[in-house]
Amino acid sequence: MATTADMRTGLILKIEGNLYSVVEFGQNKTARAAAKVWAKLKGVDNSKTIEQTWNSGETIYPVRVEKRPYQYLYQDESGCNFMDNDTFEQITVSEHLVNAPQFLKDGLEVIVLINGESDAPIGVELPEKIELLVTYSEPGLKGDTATRTLKPATVETGATVNVPLFVNEGDMIRVNTKSGEYVERVKN
Repeated sequence: MATTADMRTGLILKIEGNLYSVVEFGQNKTARAAAKVWAKLKGVDNSKTIEQTWNSGETIYPVRVEKRPYQYLYQDESGCNFMDNDTFEQITVSEHLVNAPQFLKDGLEVIVLINGESDAPIGVELPEKIELLVTYSEPGLKGDTATRTLKPATVETGATVNVPLFVNEGDMIRVNTKSGEYVERVKN
């Protein structure tokens, strides 16, 4: 059995029949009362965000999660379709379970989180940084580089990313999938 001492960011817990991922946690200590452990939790199988408090040392119920590599294939009305690279088995995952669906591109390697109890997918994690082709961008003004001015650019997946003025149409850029921000231009 796990206790509150095993709490960590990203841990998936079962609370009242629902699955929640730990976003943030901490401990409150006072001189007279016992320590309390608090956590901000984001629903994995629902869209709720809750806060929970436990007494220090209390039992928690983590869910065993397996991380399996999959390849993104395509998206249709039923969701995003992925293929297991080893068994070639295909699964469909609802778009709201993907951490950054706007950056999914054909052939992208992702990690699918599988619930160990039910073998059902509970989330999809993209790589932290991916390379994308800029398909449309307004031309930047020559010499306007004194400030960190950004302009919107459309990438090959259809998402819009704010990029520096020197980035042009046809450039490859690296994007952080967690924040959706431009990281750097990729040299060919």
